[in-house]
Amino acid sequence: MRLGHTTKGVGVKMQNVKVQVKIRKFRRLVRNFYKKNRRDMPWRRTRNAYHILVSEVMLQQTRVSRVMEKYPAFLKRFPTVQSLAHAPLSAVLKEWSGLGYNRRAKFLKQAAEKIVRSHQGRVPATLKELARLPGVGKSTAGGVLAFAYNTPTVFIETNIRRVFLHHFFPNQKNIPDSRIFPLVEKSLDRANSREWYYALFDYGAHLAETMPNPNVRSLHYARQTKFKGSFREARGKILRTLISNPRTFAYLVHLHELDKTLCGQALRALIREGFVRRRGKSYIIAR
Repeated sequence: MRLGHTTKGVGVKMQNVKVQVKIRKFRRLVRNFYKKNRRDMPWRRTRNAYHILVSEVMLQQTRVSRVMEKYPAFLKRFPTVQSLAHAPLSAVLKEWSGLGYNRRAKFLKQAAEKIVRSHQGRVPATLKELARLPGVGKSTAGGVLAFAYNTPTVFIETNIRRVFLHHFFPNQKNIPDSRIFPLVEKSLDRANSREWYYALFDYGAHLAETMPNPNVRSLHYARQTKFKGSFREARGKILRTLISNPRTFAYLVHLHELDKTLCGQALRALIREGFVRRRGKSYIIAR
């Protein structure tokens, strides 16, 4: 019995040593890549937590190249959390136009309102408080903590998941994030988490451009549905039109050549979510 326990203990220790060695090699590889291939982005040149929050929300579901175009103009229009909190929703949506997933713009404005109302205009510096902001999940909160405050926090997003799946689960499928988290934690540079996560992001982006996507082997992977002719496309067209002027249902259907049922569904959803309201026979952006 004792011999069995001893053998098992030795096996666990050997396995731990192997993991530690692999992580050391992994960290070296990622850092060496980053030294030679670091990307320059405007949100990496600031420690302003509000500006970093804006970039993290924009980057949730949008290509970096597109965010690079929209980020400067958005911050020129809303340079402080107070200016965003007090802006009309229509103005926020107008600046957001082209980034897609307009819920993010609405959530970002609501987050700004809560920061002004409940945090004296300062972006929270704890995971718990950040994750309570509208539209800010654990991944976005982790990014804000790492990049604005250099806080050693563990989080996973698309590029991070891609890197760890590639290096630690090369021939496995349906890998849950619960198996990746311990590896992210073990490899984390606690003295400089900001630069370490920058390095992971850049290496992950490199993998995305040079090999088949490892993320398809994640348990959480979901293929994006077709956009053309979709409910999402109808929503976006309606919002872009209403930002400029109130419009009737008939005008929206005619202008965008929309199916009446789809247009009606999209409008009802936008009203329910607080984007749009009726004014007489017309629809307008809610405040």
